[in-house]
Amino acid sequence: MNQPFKLNVNGQIHTIDADPDMPLLYALRNDVGLNNPHFGCGLAQCGACTVHLDGQPTRSCVTPLSAVGEAKVVTLAGLGTPEKPHPLQTAYVEEQVPQCGYCINGWLMTAAAFLRDKKKPTGAEIQEALSGLKCRCGTHISILKAVKRAAAMMG
Repeated sequence: MNQPFKLNVNGQIHTIDADPDMPLLYALRNDVGLNNPHFGCGLAQCGACTVHLDGQPTRSCVTPLSAVGEAKVVTLAGLGTPEKPHPLQTAYVEEQVPQCGYCINGWLMTAAAFLRDKKKPTGAEIQEALSGLKCRCGTHISILKAVKRAAAMMG
């Protein structure tokens, strides 16, 4: 049975009427109208659906609305703006990372939380932090370079 939910998404409150078991991903895409995050595997294995819940990277495809509560949801659209992009977004452009772009949401959201918590990471630490993500285009090397570049930009 549906019930009302208030979601704080990228600093804006959205009220939706939905089943408590509905994945957050569906609410973000279908009810809030965001193009990101993406549906990838639906099993929390690829990362395309990653958002931040109170700053923690979370796979939204397996997170029911009932688990969100009052947590602040940040999506890729809330990470930076065209006028003031997040350093990761700038580094992705500078390293020419995007190919199909489908997985970028997960890589950026996971890396943003990692770099917020880990200053000056090593290449091995970056690889470990991003190890649960998938890219079918094979841009892993460019992604790692971009994350390293963003880490340097963030000081």
